[in-house]
Amino acid sequence: MASRTKPANGPMTLAEMKEFAGFSAATQRYVRRSLDIGLDRDDAMARWSRDVVEAASIRAQARLYVRLPDLRLMVPDESGLDAIESFIAPLTTLSAFDLGQGRLTTFSAYRFLYERLIGAEVRPWLPAAFCAAAALPHLHPDLRRKLLQSISEAAATASGWSNRQPAFFPRWVEKVEATALPH
Repeated sequence: MASRTKPANGPMTLAEMKEFAGFSAATQRYVRRSLDIGLDRDDAMARWSRDVVEAASIRAQARLYVRLPDLRLMVPDESGLDAIESFIAPLTTLSAFDLGQGRLTTFSAYRFLYERLIGAEVRPWLPAAFCAAAALPHLHPDLRRKLLQSISEAAATASGWSNRQPAFFPRWVEKVEATALPH
């Protein structure tokens, strides 16, 4: 039996698109690349690798992202402290890798990516994982400062989180030459 999904809520989808459009080009590229790897959408190496350094980064990211299916299954509920250790440690490790790449430079970009990689149910745990990963010593102090200053008090102290799944999942779009467009 095929499952039916209801149409995306238009205003919320547009808000997600607008949020994504507000990210820098490097952040947008990294989010799309990460979604290709994490959601097994396309051949990330063929699409995103521009040099040997980026190829190595993609391979390392793919090795870490192999944990995502398990993480999706073990997201604790908001009061699930009994399950926190087995969940927050790998989530923080993934987060530390992604923040260490220097392309997710704000909490909102991080949240945008991880809501799509894991699902809406991860929202209550994102501030803790982000702050833990952003405070790790492998990051340059200036990046640590920028990351930690990017999380608002409202995000860090929210009393509740939406369970609405994200609707907009950005993908690679081929460039079209201006001469190829009809006049």
